Amino acid sequence: MSYDPRPTPPARSAQGATLAMVAHLGGVLTYLFVGWVASLVVWLVQRDQDPAVAREARVALNFQLTALIAMVVLHVVEQFPVIGVVGWIGKLAVGIVALVLSILAAAAAYRGGSYRYPFSLELVR
Repeated sequence: MSYDPRPTPPARSAQGATLAMVAHLGGVLTYLFVGWVASLVVWLVQRDQDPAVAREARVALNFQLTALIAMVVLHVVEQFPVIGVVGWIGKLAVGIVALVLSILAAAAAYRGGSYRYPFSLELVR
């Protein structure tokens, strides 16, 4: 048996696990430009009540805001006649990546773990 020097996070309640999962699942709606709403609401409600849930919601919010920025930029690119197809394919790709990563993160959060997205701007601290 090996020793893991990282401290184990405190156990999350069933309600906390569900709220953390909901915060990550908001990313399922990235293609509709509203994926960030669920994580923002969970973060605002839980930031003074449950630090573990607030931390998960903040991580989810940062990823979803990153995806939102990418979607807005790609939506603008999509409006140009010649390169519009690049914007459309990019939006589709960002939507699929956000969907998959959000589901993986929600599953990890529901099991009581934590999830770090492979790429995310640190916009909310």
